[in-house]
Amino acid sequence: MAENNSLMDPQQLKALVEVGQAINSISQKEPLLQKVLDIATEAIQAERGFLLLRNDSTHEMRIVVARNISEHQAADILRPSSSVVNQVLDSNVGVWSVKPLEDFGGSQSVMNMKLTAVACVPLVLKGTPIGAIYLDSTINRQQFNNTTLNFLQAFANQAAIAIENANFIEELQLEKNWLQSELERTYAFREIIGASPKMQAVFDIMRKILNSDISVLLEGESGTGKELVARAIHYNSHRKDKSFVAQFCGNLSENLLESELFGHKKGSFTGAINDKRGLFEVADGGTFFLDEIADISPVIQAKLLRVLQEGTFRRVGDTEYRKVDVRIISATNKNLKVEVKKSNFREDLFYRLNVITITMPPLRERRSDIPLLVQHFLRKIADKSGQKVKRLAPEAIRALTNYNWPGNVRELENTIERAVVLSGEESITLKELIIPESDGDGLKSKTLKEQEKEIVIKVLDECEGNKTKTAEVLGVSLRWLHYKLNEWQVVKPVRSIQE
Repeated sequence: MAENNSLMDPQQLKALVEVGQAINSISQKEPLLQKVLDIATEAIQAERGFLLLRNDSTHEMRIVVARNISEHQAADILRPSSSVVNQVLDSNVGVWSVKPLEDFGGSQSVMNMKLTAVACVPLVLKGTPIGAIYLDSTINRQQFNNTTLNFLQAFANQAAIAIENANFIEELQLEKNWLQSELERTYAFREIIGASPKMQAVFDIMRKILNSDISVLLEGESGTGKELVARAIHYNSHRKDKSFVAQFCGNLSENLLESELFGHKKGSFTGAINDKRGLFEVADGGTFFLDEIADISPVIQAKLLRVLQEGTFRRVGDTEYRKVDVRIISATNKNLKVEVKKSNFREDLFYRLNVITITMPPLRERRSDIPLLVQHFLRKIADKSGQKVKRLAPEAIRALTNYNWPGNVRELENTIERAVVLSGEESITLKELIIPESDGDGLKSKTLKEQEKEIVIKVLDECEGNKTKTAEVLGVSLRWLHYKLNEWQVVKPVRSIQE
């Protein structure tokens, strides 16, 4: 093989720059592979070439892209007897030749194609060969030399990194598509159970507003499924490829909520050791669900109004306004009109949030949906546990349908989960439901409320005011516990309540 230790020519240096740019600019694998082979072919003025990659499942090398070469010709070059490519793959070292007939042992493929020059380099990633770049010519010999080989190897090293990046991005995209389909399936309308007229009215409004950007206010008691509706609207809308962000606004201090929503600049307050993105920035292009909107302070109300009116906000401690595009869906279990009359809530913000109102009916107003919900929860529990779907005794179904469900759908789901555990392998009967017995006119919701309050306060006292521990003992969420303590206006000494 001829020796030539001159520096790379401008064309080859340009090729190295181009493949570096391709790493940053081409994220799809197929276009990237085409670009890599085009750059290599042009840089050394080769007439033909192909790029091999290892198949991750079979570990076999296969041609993924080729230039001016037929499948039959490429197959000849890849035969073990041809030795050019196989020598490179076996040794992990690049080769070049301007006398291929002599250097490669009278290869039949070399003779048949009348090659005057060949070059081949391995694609190596972290010490492991993942493929090879093969180039040849029947006319030009000048660009096939040691300098060319050095260039091709440097080029191949960059190309291997680019291919790994493209593979990684491709895997992420596949994972994202799978997660997206799962989210769409989970939060599709079919996951919001209800055949009653009141739920059909909710579905009708949801369908009409899916692909608009107007603000939506969800009203209803705790546990009626407001966040589930918000997610269903997002994942069935034109914003579904962007983020859905949910923030609970109740029982958060003004400063903490402001930092969570809008972010802050480093040094803007004690503890602000770094810049922080707010949730509005995270939700840009998507949907922001603000739960218990009635509880935000006047300062936060003013900042939220600016986002709705102008689409801008400032981080805490910052002077720069940032632009954001979000659809806001808010929820409350309070009557916002009453809060406006009491001067607790800004009237202008109320009308910005209340473009469309969806009122979630309490479970007691759609009793016909209870058997459907029960079957849904039983199937959901069975899917998680891998067990058979439990059956409910007729008297248990009647009891569930007659009960007033002050905790709504959330309380029903908790009741069914508890009953499944307590019933063991047997069908669920009335005794596993742990609800008051019927008095002939339906179950006594007032009695259950009194019992519920008594149990919660007793456990809270036993846990010395630690709300997190209390929620764990009761098997409920911390948010539910906050709801109930606010509803009952239970106030404990500040020093004894641990969040």
